Amino acid sequence: MLKMTPLNHVHRDMNAKMVDFGGWDMPLHYGSQLDEHHKVRQDAGMFDVSHMLPVDIRGPQVRDFLRHLVANNVDKLTLPGKALYSCMLTPQGGIIDDLIIYFLSETWFRIVVNAGTADKDVAWMLKQRDEFAPGLEISPRRELAMIAVQGPNARAKVWQVIPGSQSLTEELKQFQSAAVGQYFIARTGYTGEDGFEIILPVADAPTLWNALHAAGVAPAGLGARDTLRLEAGMNLYGQDMDETKHPLESGLAWTVDLKSERDFIGKQALVNTVVTHQLVGLALIDRGVLRSHQHVVAQKDGIEYQGEITSGGFSPTMNQSIALARIPVQIALGDEVDVIVRDKPLRAKVVKYPFVRNGKVLI
Repeated sequence: MLKMTPLNHVHRDMNAKMVDFGGWDMPLHYGSQLDEHHKVRQDAGMFDVSHMLPVDIRGPQVRDFLRHLVANNVDKLTLPGKALYSCMLTPQGGIIDDLIIYFLSETWFRIVVNAGTADKDVAWMLKQRDEFAPGLEISPRRELAMIAVQGPNARAKVWQVIPGSQSLTEELKQFQSAAVGQYFIARTGYTGEDGFEIILPVADAPTLWNALHAAGVAPAGLGARDTLRLEAGMNLYGQDMDETKHPLESGLAWTVDLKSERDFIGKQALVNTVVTHQLVGLALIDRGVLRSHQHVVAQKDGIEYQGEITSGGFSPTMNQSIALARIPVQIALGDEVDVIVRDKPLRAKVVKYPFVRNGKVLI
């Protein structure tokens, strides 16, 4: 039996094409994935992300606990409402999940975890809690829904629909959040555009969705979500990284704090790691489509190196095939590589991602 978000009936009323996404019945598109993609880049679109799980951690030692639990340093969070992107690691340095941590008070942090890893994440947090901070309360908040509104006009549309929200959220910078009545509104997203992610009570989700739709916000499905995040060079858990990969070979070194004295789970493994691979962008020169798991071959100084595409697809904004790929560190930006597509080598250029941010092509 597939799990359903509180907006399931709304998607069906809008004639969405529904698919099984990690055990959840989710909208792939509402007619045209391409139109939905462009709408987010040029105007405003909204995504049902209620399959993701907010987890509240409360108690006097919560900051100490998170210093130990995650690879990024929660000491960067000093302003209430500020958010931090981090990985949670195994002792071997593998990535259990990537998550966003919100600092709400010295006794209350909120972590939003991925849908496919939610049960595993909570079990890991509880295990660590029992060992290191038994006084903490860890509460999965399945009674909360989540809607992401993204695009250059997204914030204005939200202000139009949620009374009193503009004065409380207009000054928010990226990765800051504020409470507006029963709404928790964060200036975050997974598209490379500006916008908000809104956490709210399950019962209120259909009303907000319909109000945003009436204000001209286009519903967008998983298809557009994937092309948007790929253009934005954002990792997808389970595809670009998982427990067999560490952050330093997954384009996530910037989320790991190895400088401070603080010890965290997986730190020693990362310190001892010799990094042999890197995550890079690829832009296809020849005609064709890049897909995950395609083989990458590169020649450098007479030596052949091999890698693999982790995420690939057609970029509607660039009108070109692009990919994220894990390849040996010897291969440099600007180098040409071959991607093996149906036993045929296609030429691609190694580029620095993101490919697109705020509607602009960057490569």
